[in-house]
Amino acid sequence: MSKIAEAAGVSVPTVSKVLNGRADVAPETRARVEELIHRHGYRRRRGPGAGRSPTIDLVFHELDSAWAIEVIRGVERIARHEGLSVVLSESGGEQTPRDAWVEAVLGRQSTAAILVFSDLAPEQQARLTARSIPFVVVDPTGDTEEDVPSIGSANWNGGLVATRHLIELGHERIAVIGGPTDVLCSRARIDGYRSALDSAGLPVDHDLIRSGDFHIEGGHGHGRDLLTSPDPPTAIFAGSDLQAMGLYEAARELGVRIPEDLSVVGYDDLPVARWVGPPLTTVRQPLTEMAEEATRLALMLSRGQQPPNLRLDLATNLVVRHSTAPPKHR
Repeated sequence: MSKIAEAAGVSVPTVSKVLNGRADVAPETRARVEELIHRHGYRRRRGPGAGRSPTIDLVFHELDSAWAIEVIRGVERIARHEGLSVVLSESGGEQTPRDAWVEAVLGRQSTAAILVFSDLAPEQQARLTARSIPFVVVDPTGDTEEDVPSIGSANWNGGLVATRHLIELGHERIAVIGGPTDVLCSRARIDGYRSALDSAGLPVDHDLIRSGDFHIEGGHGHGRDLLTSPDPPTAIFAGSDLQAMGLYEAARELGVRIPEDLSVVGYDDLPVARWVGPPLTTVRQPLTEMAEEATRLALMLSRGQQPPNLRLDLATNLVVRHSTAPPKHR
């Protein structure tokens, strides 16, 4: 710390304030000290639990769906068992949290941080690492570095089994409404969809591949577009249960019956999937279990323990209900 203070032309207490996330440091001074901390690879050495507050910071890119509730439930369950509190934040739809969130985590000296459907910028990673605050990413949006702890699920296999189920029912014209094209899990699910078609000897029709937003609106808009096309699909794989809900509404508006006229498969197996009419066939993504594993991993790292794996993908499986059936003969 004294060497960093000397190089930055500041006092050791000022370096300490930056390390502790204190707000009473001029922005230019903070930036200079942060750059030196990163350049010299400084990392605070402290015993497990020393100087940490009993909190886990949990940040989402957005908080507006039942999907988030399932993740919160998993983090809260483990945190409560460990006697920790959860501080919940939202990054306003951005896939990288704001620097203000990092400042808040540093100021609290949290035990660990968990990011959902988000990724840290390299400089943000360095700042948390320098303060010995471990972080874990749940369902990363992009390809993470090998040393970035992350928990995901078998998205490619999920897309494969969803599409294969529809093929086994006899469907040949199968559409997919994925998520954003720049999101890793969405690309993996669509790759699984393509692989299932290829394995069955069915052509991949690019007009049947749509990029949604994982929300109801995306499923509704793309659903109407697909169902009103000159040669509509007999089945649609929606990349999330929420998009499947939007697709249900589009079908209702157009007088298309599910599953008599259209088979639908969702993704996630949210609680609502079993209560819609008809109950939704969907790929179960173990969201609560993913959050639990992420929390366990973050706490293990906070104790200075070395886990056997920093990256883990949990299994997905198909839950067959009543929204899929063999296609009608045209």
